[in-house]
Amino acid sequence: MLQIKNLQKVFNKNTVNEKIAFKNFSINIDEGDFVTIIGSNGAGKSTLLNLISGSEPLESGSITLDKRELSKLPEFKRTKFIGRVFQNPSLGTSPSMTILENLSMAYNKGKQFGFSSGIDRKNLDFFKENISELSLGLENNLNTKVGLLSGGQRQALSLLLATISNPKLLLLDEHTAALDPKTSENIVELTTKTVCKKNITTLMVTHNLNHAINIGNRLLMLHQGELILDIRGAEKKNLTIEKLLDLFAKGNSKDFISDRLALS
Repeated sequence: MLQIKNLQKVFNKNTVNEKIAFKNFSINIDEGDFVTIIGSNGAGKSTLLNLISGSEPLESGSITLDKRELSKLPEFKRTKFIGRVFQNPSLGTSPSMTILENLSMAYNKGKQFGFSSGIDRKNLDFFKENISELSLGLENNLNTKVGLLSGGQRQALSLLLATISNPKLLLLDEHTAALDPKTSENIVELTTKTVCKKNITTLMVTHNLNHAINIGNRLLMLHQGELILDIRGAEKKNLTIEKLLDLFAKGNSKDFISDRLALS
Protein backbone atom coordinates (compact mmCIF):
# COMPACT_ATOMS: atom_id res chain seq x y z
CA MET A 1 0.00 0.00 0.00
CA LEU A 2 2.49 2.64 1.24
CA GLN A 3 6.13 1.76 0.64
CA ILE A 4 8.98 4.00 1.77
CA LYS A 5 12.44 2.92 0.66
CA ASN A 6 15.85 4.35 1.57
CA LEU A 7 14.44 7.74 2.56
CA GLN A 8 17.05 10.47 3.02
CA LYS A 9 16.37 13.91 4.46
CA VAL A 10 18.90 16.47 5.72
CA PHE A 11 18.09 19.93 7.07
CA ASN A 12 20.57 22.85 6.80
CA LYS A 13 22.90 20.76 4.69
CA ASN A 14 26.59 21.68 4.73
CA THR A 15 26.16 24.17 7.58
CA VAL A 16 27.06 24.03 11.28
CA ASN A 17 23.36 23.38 11.93
CA GLU A 18 23.16 20.35 9.64
CA LYS A 19 20.72 17.75 10.95
CA ILE A 20 20.12 14.35 9.41
CA ALA A 21 16.41 13.67 9.84
CA PHE A 22 16.34 10.34 7.99
CA LYS A 23 19.09 8.11 6.61
CA ASN A 24 18.11 5.05 4.59
CA PHE A 25 14.70 4.91 6.31
CA SER A 26 12.36 2.21 4.98
CA ILE A 27 8.94 0.95 6.01
CA ASN A 28 5.86 -0.71 4.51
CA ILE A 29 2.33 0.17 5.59
CA ASP A 30 -0.40 -2.30 4.65
CA GLU A 31 -3.76 -1.27 3.25
CA GLY A 32 -6.22 -0.65 6.08
CA ASP A 33 -3.52 -0.17 8.72
CA PHE A 34 -4.32 2.42 11.40
CA VAL A 35 -0.87 3.32 12.69
CA THR A 36 -0.10 5.48 15.70
CA ILE A 37 3.36 7.09 15.73
CA ILE A 38 5.18 8.23 18.86
CA GLY A 39 8.65 9.50 19.70
CA SER A 40 10.42 12.33 21.48
CA ASN A 41 10.67 15.83 20.02
CA GLY A 42 12.93 15.78 16.98
CA ALA A 43 12.39 12.08 16.36
CA GLY A 44 11.12 12.76 12.82
CA LYS A 45 7.39 12.17 13.28
CA SER A 46 6.03 15.31 11.62
CA THR A 47 8.90 15.33 9.12
CA LEU A 48 7.84 11.87 7.96
CA LEU A 49 4.29 13.11 7.31
CA ASN A 50 5.68 16.20 5.55
CA LEU A 51 7.77 14.03 3.24
CA ILE A 52 4.83 11.77 2.43
CA SER A 53 2.49 14.71 1.76
CA GLY A 54 5.08 16.60 -0.28
CA SER A 55 5.31 19.71 1.90
CA GLU A 56 8.99 18.82 2.41
CA PRO A 57 11.22 17.59 -0.44
CA LEU A 58 13.29 14.46 0.15
CA GLU A 59 16.97 14.13 -0.68
CA SER A 60 16.65 10.69 -2.18
CA GLY A 61 14.69 7.47 -1.88
CA SER A 62 11.16 6.62 -2.95
CA ILE A 63 7.64 6.93 -1.57
CA THR A 64 5.09 4.74 -3.33
CA LEU A 65 1.36 4.81 -2.62
CA ASP A 66 -0.71 2.08 -4.25
CA LYS A 67 2.12 1.53 -6.77
CA ARG A 68 2.12 5.27 -7.62
CA GLU A 69 5.49 6.97 -7.12
CA LEU A 70 4.85 10.14 -5.11
CA SER A 71 8.35 11.58 -4.74
CA LYS A 72 8.20 13.37 -8.11
CA LEU A 73 4.69 14.76 -7.59
CA PRO A 74 4.15 18.26 -6.16
CA GLU A 75 2.14 18.55 -2.97
CA PHE A 76 -1.07 19.77 -4.64
CA LYS A 77 -1.20 16.68 -6.85
CA ARG A 78 -0.70 14.37 -3.87
CA THR A 79 -3.81 15.83 -2.23
CA LYS A 80 -5.87 13.79 -4.72
CA PHE A 81 -4.79 10.66 -2.85
CA ILE A 82 -3.81 11.97 0.60
CA GLY A 83 -5.92 13.69 3.26
CA ARG A 84 -4.28 15.52 6.15
CA VAL A 85 -5.38 17.07 9.45
CA PHE A 86 -2.96 19.37 11.25
CA GLN A 87 -2.47 20.30 14.90
CA ASN A 88 -3.69 23.83 14.22
CA PRO A 89 -7.41 23.74 13.26
CA SER A 90 -6.91 26.82 11.06
CA LEU A 91 -4.61 24.93 8.67
CA GLY A 92 -7.21 22.41 7.52
CA THR A 93 -9.89 24.90 6.52
CA SER A 94 -10.41 28.23 4.76
CA PRO A 95 -11.69 30.47 7.61
CA SER A 96 -12.96 33.26 5.35
CA MET A 97 -15.16 30.85 3.39
CA THR A 98 -18.42 29.25 4.48
CA ILE A 99 -18.80 25.67 5.67
CA LEU A 100 -20.57 24.86 2.40
CA GLU A 101 -17.77 26.35 0.30
CA ASN A 102 -15.16 24.43 2.27
CA LEU A 103 -17.07 21.19 1.79
CA SER A 104 -17.46 21.82 -1.93
CA MET A 105 -13.74 22.52 -2.37
CA ALA A 106 -12.78 19.36 -0.47
CA TYR A 107 -15.27 17.16 -2.31
CA ASN A 108 -14.14 18.41 -5.72
CA LYS A 109 -10.44 18.26 -4.88
CA GLY A 110 -8.41 17.65 -8.01
CA LYS A 111 -11.32 18.51 -10.32
CA GLN A 112 -12.16 21.67 -12.21
CA PHE A 113 -15.39 23.17 -10.96
CA GLY A 114 -17.21 26.41 -10.27
CA PHE A 115 -19.22 27.01 -7.12
CA SER A 116 -22.43 27.31 -9.15
CA SER A 117 -22.01 23.79 -10.52
CA GLY A 118 -20.08 22.42 -7.56
CA ILE A 119 -22.92 23.04 -5.12
CA ASP A 120 -26.01 21.58 -6.77
CA ARG A 121 -28.94 20.13 -4.85
CA LYS A 122 -27.54 16.61 -4.94
CA ASN A 123 -24.27 17.76 -3.42
CA LEU A 124 -26.08 19.88 -0.85
CA ASP A 125 -28.00 16.88 0.46
CA PHE A 126 -24.79 14.83 0.47
CA PHE A 127 -22.94 17.55 2.43
CA LYS A 128 -25.75 17.87 4.96
CA GLU A 129 -25.82 14.11 5.48
CA ASN A 130 -22.07 13.94 6.04
CA ILE A 131 -21.77 16.95 8.32
CA SER A 132 -24.74 15.81 10.40
CA GLU A 133 -22.63 12.79 11.41
CA LEU A 134 -20.38 15.19 13.34
CA SER A 135 -23.33 15.72 15.74
CA LEU A 136 -22.55 19.44 16.03
CA GLY A 137 -25.67 20.87 14.40
CA LEU A 138 -23.60 22.39 11.61
CA GLU A 139 -25.87 20.94 8.90
CA ASN A 140 -28.25 23.81 9.67
CA ASN A 141 -25.52 26.45 9.42
CA LEU A 142 -23.80 25.69 6.13
CA ASN A 143 -23.56 29.38 5.21
CA THR A 144 -21.63 30.24 8.38
CA LYS A 145 -18.02 31.31 7.85
CA VAL A 146 -15.64 28.69 9.21
CA GLY A 147 -13.64 31.34 11.07
CA LEU A 148 -16.61 31.79 13.42
CA LEU A 149 -16.51 28.16 14.59
CA SER A 150 -14.87 26.98 17.79
CA GLY A 151 -11.55 25.13 17.64
CA GLY A 152 -13.25 21.79 18.23
CA GLN A 153 -15.90 22.43 15.59
CA ARG A 154 -13.24 23.47 13.09
CA GLN A 155 -11.11 20.41 13.80
CA ALA A 156 -14.12 18.12 13.36
CA LEU A 157 -14.80 19.88 10.06
CA SER A 158 -11.12 19.50 9.09
CA LEU A 159 -11.41 15.76 9.59
CA LEU A 160 -14.52 15.64 7.42
CA LEU A 161 -12.84 17.75 4.71
CA ALA A 162 -9.80 15.46 4.73
CA THR A 163 -11.87 12.29 4.31
CA ILE A 164 -14.96 13.31 2.32
CA SER A 165 -13.34 12.35 -0.99
CA ASN A 166 -12.23 8.95 0.40
CA PRO A 167 -8.44 9.37 0.13
CA LYS A 168 -6.08 6.42 -0.12
CA LEU A 169 -4.12 7.69 2.88
CA LEU A 170 -4.95 9.90 5.88
CA LEU A 171 -2.22 11.76 7.79
CA LEU A 172 -3.05 13.03 11.28
CA ASP A 173 -0.36 15.29 12.74
CA GLU A 174 -1.12 15.60 16.48
CA HIS A 175 -4.57 16.73 15.42
CA THR A 176 -5.95 16.87 18.98
CA ALA A 177 -2.96 18.51 20.69
CA ALA A 178 -4.37 22.06 20.56
CA LEU A 179 -7.75 21.08 22.03
CA ASP A 180 -8.98 20.81 25.61
CA PRO A 181 -9.15 17.24 27.00
CA LYS A 182 -12.90 16.77 26.53
CA THR A 183 -12.87 18.10 22.97
CA SER A 184 -9.77 16.06 22.24
CA GLU A 185 -11.53 12.84 23.24
CA ASN A 186 -14.53 13.76 21.09
CA ILE A 187 -12.28 14.29 18.07
CA VAL A 188 -10.44 11.01 18.74
CA GLU A 189 -13.76 9.15 18.91
CA LEU A 190 -14.88 10.80 15.68
CA THR A 191 -11.54 9.96 14.06
CA THR A 192 -11.78 6.28 14.98
CA LYS A 193 -15.37 6.11 13.75
CA THR A 194 -14.50 7.79 10.43
CA VAL A 195 -11.38 5.74 9.73
CA CYS A 196 -13.12 2.45 10.52
CA LYS A 197 -16.23 3.31 8.51
CA LYS A 198 -14.26 4.33 5.42
CA ASN A 199 -11.41 1.84 5.99
CA ILE A 200 -8.80 4.52 5.27
CA THR A 201 -5.14 3.64 5.75
CA THR A 202 -4.07 6.11 8.45
CA LEU A 203 -0.89 7.40 10.09
CA MET A 204 -1.53 9.30 13.33
CA VAL A 205 1.24 11.16 15.17
CA THR A 206 0.46 11.59 18.85
CA HIS A 207 2.09 12.36 22.20
CA ASN A 208 -0.86 10.84 24.06
CA LEU A 209 0.26 7.36 25.10
CA ASN A 210 -3.30 6.25 25.86
CA HIS A 211 -4.28 7.09 22.31
CA ALA A 212 -1.15 5.43 20.95
CA ILE A 213 -1.93 2.19 22.76
CA ASN A 214 -5.70 2.01 22.39
CA ILE A 215 -6.20 3.31 18.85
CA GLY A 216 -5.39 1.44 15.67
CA ASN A 217 -3.76 -1.90 14.98
CA ARG A 218 -0.10 -0.87 14.82
CA LEU A 219 2.27 1.38 16.78
CA LEU A 220 5.58 2.82 15.60
CA MET A 221 8.22 4.52 17.73
CA LEU A 222 10.77 6.78 16.09
CA HIS A 223 14.04 7.98 17.62
CA GLN A 224 16.42 10.32 15.79
CA GLY A 225 14.98 9.31 12.44
CA GLU A 226 15.19 5.58 13.10
CA LEU A 227 12.37 3.10 13.57
CA ILE A 228 13.03 1.47 16.94
CA LEU A 229 9.65 -0.15 17.60
CA ASP A 230 7.02 -1.64 15.33
CA ILE A 231 4.31 -3.23 17.49
CA ARG A 232 1.13 -4.82 16.21
CA GLY A 233 -1.36 -7.59 16.85
CA ALA A 234 -1.40 -9.28 20.24
CA GLU A 235 1.73 -7.43 21.38
CA LYS A 236 -0.01 -4.08 20.90
CA LYS A 237 -3.22 -5.27 22.57
CA ASN A 238 -1.23 -6.26 25.66
CA LEU A 239 0.63 -2.95 25.90
CA THR A 240 0.30 -0.74 28.97
CA ILE A 241 1.60 2.77 29.49
CA GLU A 242 4.18 1.38 31.92
CA LYS A 243 5.46 -1.12 29.35
CA LEU A 244 5.52 1.53 26.65
CA LEU A 245 7.40 4.02 28.84
CA ASP A 246 9.94 1.31 29.61
CA LEU A 247 10.38 0.62 25.91
CA PHE A 248 10.58 4.36 25.27
CA ALA A 249 13.38 4.74 27.82
CA LYS A 250 15.25 1.74 26.43
CA GLY A 251 14.72 3.14 22.95
CA ASN A 252 17.25 5.87 23.67
CA SER A 253 19.94 3.20 23.97
CA LYS A 254 21.88 2.36 20.81
CA ASP A 255 22.23 -1.22 22.04
CA PHE A 256 18.45 -1.49 22.36
CA ILE A 257 17.99 -0.06 18.87
CA SER A 258 20.42 -2.57 17.39
CA ASP A 259 18.89 -5.51 19.24
CA ARG A 260 15.31 -4.55 18.40
CA LEU A 261 16.04 -4.00 14.71
CA ALA A 262 17.90 -7.29 14.58
CA LEU A 263 14.73 -9.04 15.76
CA SER A 264 12.42 -7.29 13.28
